[in-house]
Amino acid sequence: MQVVTRFAPSPTGFLHIGGARTALFNWLFARHHGGRFLLRIEDTDRARSTQAAVDAIFDGLKWLGLDGDGEAVFQFARMDRHAEVARQLVAEGKAYYCYCTPEELDAIRAGQKAEGKPTRYPGIWRDRDPSEAPVGVPGVVRLRAPQEGETVIDDLVQGEVKVANAQLDDMVLLRGDGTPTYMLSVVVDDHDMGITHVIRGDDHLTNAFRQYQLYKACGWDAPRFAHIPLIHGPDGAKLSKRHGALGAEAYRDMGFLPEAMRNYLLRLGWGHGDDEIITTEQAVEWFTLDNVGRSPSRFDMTKLTNLNGHYMRNADDARLVELLAPLLAAKLGHAVDADAQARLLAGMGGMKERAKTLVELTDLAAFYARRRPLALDDKAAKVAADAEQMALLSEYAATIEAAEWKKDVLEEAARVFAEGKGQKLGKVAQPLRAALTGSSVSPPIFEVMEVLGRAETLGRIADTTAKGRP
Repeated sequence: MQVVTRFAPSPTGFLHIGGARTALFNWLFARHHGGRFLLRIEDTDRARSTQAAVDAIFDGLKWLGLDGDGEAVFQFARMDRHAEVARQLVAEGKAYYCYCTPEELDAIRAGQKAEGKPTRYPGIWRDRDPSEAPVGVPGVVRLRAPQEGETVIDDLVQGEVKVANAQLDDMVLLRGDGTPTYMLSVVVDDHDMGITHVIRGDDHLTNAFRQYQLYKACGWDAPRFAHIPLIHGPDGAKLSKRHGALGAEAYRDMGFLPEAMRNYLLRLGWGHGDDEIITTEQAVEWFTLDNVGRSPSRFDMTKLTNLNGHYMRNADDARLVELLAPLLAAKLGHAVDADAQARLLAGMGGMKERAKTLVELTDLAAFYARRRPLALDDKAAKVAADAEQMALLSEYAATIEAAEWKKDVLEEAARVFAEGKGQKLGKVAQPLRAALTGSSVSPPIFEVMEVLGRAETLGRIADTTAKGRP
């Protein structure tokens, strides 16, 4: 049997963090078993489903690298097939038409509540002759569910779970207007798509009992279910926006790398010994449902950020430059030309050690891509306004015009120059940093000089020391 999993989000919003983890677990399980990972968009709620949400889901999955096998299935387009199954169940006596009015159902529920009983449909039309149907009341189709015994599911995460059938009522399959319900659509789609394993949040566990009954009524084999605990915030409360329950695109915009996000989501509820840094290749090799815990995991933005820092330090320099280029262009208001990209590549080794996100790296690297003359921040401008420091910087620049352009050589030249002036090295390094980066903080300044190159370095110094510079 080939393993087939699916991710089936409703397009009513972004791909949130819980959905992304569900997609990842399904993707890993399928890849581990050499199976297929399918995508289904459950867009039957036409009032809330939007194309923007569909696009956000596709975009988020693409960014995370969770490639599906084959074209995505759109549930709404399969409504006729869903309705066909419901009508077949009616024909087989496994479902029936119920003609209760909304008012009748409300009255029944109110009475049950008043008596302290669970609110369930009592099967009024279960064995009633349809010829008694009131005129003008559109009937709904209900499943003729078993009333005795138990429904038992051997869940691959939760273990054996069961419910007394007396606690479940005859659920609606087709509404009065002929449209299928979520429960019916999910079961029919999972069967028709050949889904062998349904891996989803444990908030769907109660649905599984009803869906299992529907599988049996249809005469189909039910898939194996695996209900994974939800993600909570650091305080143990249900995950919300204040904890970081944002869309996948938000984490991308915050500068996280997709491989770091995959690693972090993997460790939210799944473990492999003491391993914390797990590559995607290792995850595919190691992933089984046996290692999914039964307790809710806790989302921790600090841990995610630190993990991202690890992946930043180990990322390919050329790839980081490629990722930075559009971020820098947006920040600076102009494209990053080939010369600037070359400087970024040369300086990346020193910069990526100091940044935990692409956003931090963008801020750190911006001076390499800025056009001359550089804009100076307040602290750098104050240094540039000091005539004495600018005179010292001009003198130092003259001593290195013909020097070998290596950071160690340039640093030694600055040290000798400063000592000759009776000054400490910082007296040269401070105005040098202001002139070359426009800031009072940067990577090691002599490393910066080597990366910038002779012409760019001397040009930036000249710009800053020129007469009339504020």
